[in-house]
Amino acid sequence: MKSLSRRSVRILAAAGLAMPAVLAFSGPAYAETNPRCAGSVQIGATAYVTVGGQTAASVKQYKGCGKNYAYTYVWQQYRASHGSYQVCTSIVTGNTLRDLQCSSGPEVWSLGANTLSECTRALGGISDVAQKETGVRC
Repeated sequence: MKSLSRRSVRILAAAGLAMPAVLAFSGPAYAETNPRCAGSVQIGATAYVTVGGQTAASVKQYKGCGKNYAYTYVWQQYRASHGSYQVCTSIVTGNTLRDLQCSSGPEVWSLGANTLSECTRALGGISDVAQKETGVRC
């Protein structure tokens, strides 16, 4: 777990750059297919990361298999106009990042956080450019 401050949220993706890419996909992305829990369902509304006024990524929170999952998908329009980037996602409880995962591919799923009994939100970011949180779910 990592302590989360407002500054930490702002630089989530930058912190992820120091981590090795955990999930990298070289083929097309199959958005919203949780590789760890096929029965997971989205909870709450989708949040959208914007860069330069354009939507760059979607951030979602899921529950299933006894855990919460964060999911971030980088949109094709952003990928087409930006060479390399890192996408990171995490479940957040209070001011704590849980299960931070990063990838150089178009999407990244968290591994699953044992936080169903806590109020949570999903956080997603692209490199050190921008990030967004979903609404809190209790």
